[in-house]
Formats: sequence, structure tokens, C-alpha cells
Amino acid sequence: MSAPEESLDLARLAGQAASDTFAQEVIGLDVSEQVVITDVFLVCSGESERQVTAIVDGVEEALQTQRRRKPLRREGEQDARWVLLDYGDIVVHVQHSEDRAFYALERLWRDAPVIDLQIGDDRPAAAGGPAAADGGEGDS
Repeated sequence: MSAPEESLDLARLAGQAASDTFAQEVIGLDVSEQVVITDVFLVCSGESERQVTAIVDGVEEALQTQRRRKPLRREGEQDARWVLLDYGDIVVHVQHSEDRAFYALERLWRDAPVIDLQIGDDRPAAAGGPAAADGGEGDS
């Protein structure tokens, strides 16, 4: 059994919002089989604390305006090194790239299937950085 379509839709919207704010390596993990309290982990990273904050703001704005969803819980905003947005059915992890490499959530949850986030990327390659260079999908 995989994550419900509503959770997948919310993860795709959050993933697109993260990508639109230049998040790197945006991936979705279907943790519905391993975790009781949520269906999807969305993991992405930014190169600086300022970028992490911008990604968080972008995700929050998109989910609020398009789905009228606010996070149930928010952690890590003060340091902006690893910000967690808990929406119940999805949990968004926005990490500084150094912290992401250190904590390696993808390795920790390697048994969780990767979700096709269907992220479209219309940014030019020069503006998009590494995400644009690999086609902008970020979830492969």
C-alpha cells in the first residue's frame, strides 16, 4: 500500500514550490509503510540559511494559498539549518546542504520508495544551478 493520492498531491505541490525557490535535490519519500504518523517525507536543501528560509517561505505560501493548509508544527526556523514543516500527512525537511550531507536522510530511509514529484522546471540552466543541469527533476 502506498501513500494516499491526497498526500502525494500535497507533496508534489510542496516539491514544486521548493523547486521554484531554487531548492536543490528535491525528493519525496513514501514512508507510509514505515511510519504511522505521516505518509510522505519531502526532503530538499539550500546552500545558505537565507536560502533555507526562502524555501520554507515558498512552501508555506504555496500550501496556504493553493490548499489552505498550514503546518501543524514548525521546527528549526531560528537557526535555519534544518527546518521541519509538519503538515500531518506530509513532513517537509528543508536542510542546509552541509547538514543534509551529514544526516543523509535518504540513506536512513533508503527502504522508502521515491515518489515521482513531477516537478516542472522552466528556469534557465544558468539560473537553476545543479537542479537545472539534471533536468530539474531532483527526485531521481
